[in-house]
Formats: sequence, C-alpha cells, structure tokens
Amino acid sequence: MLGGINNGAFISSFAGFFVVLVLILLLKWTFSRGKSLIERPKKVGSEQEYGLLVPVSKPASHIEGEMLRLKLLDHGIKASLSHTLDGARLFVFPKDQKRAEEILTSD
Repeated sequence: MLGGINNGAFISSFAGFFVVLVLILLLKWTFSRGKSLIERPKKVGSEQEYGLLVPVSKPASHIEGEMLRLKLLDHGIKASLSHTLDGARLFVFPKDQKRAEEILTSD
C-alpha cells in the first residue's frame, strides 16, 4: 500500500476496463456489416446455376422479359428475370412452372 491507495485494487480496476474495451472492439468487429468500398463484379451463370428456379421463357430482350414477368405477377406467380450466359431468362419456382407456361402460351 503506497500513499493510502490499495495497488492491487487499482490495477485490477484498470484490467477490468481493458477487458471491457477489448470485448467492445471484438463485438463491433464481429457484428459489422462488412461493407467494402470496392463493388464485386456481377457473376453471370448458366440456366442451371439458379438453385430451385426453373426457366420458363427465353425473351428476346430485357423489355420483353419484364413484360412477361409483370404478366405472371398479375396472375399471382412470382417470377425473376435474369441475364444468363445464353441471354435473358424468366425463372419461376418448380411448383408454378406448369401454370406459368400455360399463362405465357395463352397469348
């Protein structure tokens, strides 16, 4: 005990502050969103690289594909227009494939 201060308690209180500071920095790093300033290039894949989605139409242009997508949306079918290595493709879920093909061929 030097000068009326308990050195052990004084040093352990600084150790506690240091541990809390390290935890704060660790949690801030862990839960950060990881935003990068450099945008990654978009990856274009083949028709088979879209997971559960199946292609139902091969529109000639992006505008035609968007019109077909909106037509399916009006009938309650969720559709996605994507650019693949083979051009624009309209994708739907397998459960909606038959109905989507019927709607698209009806016009």
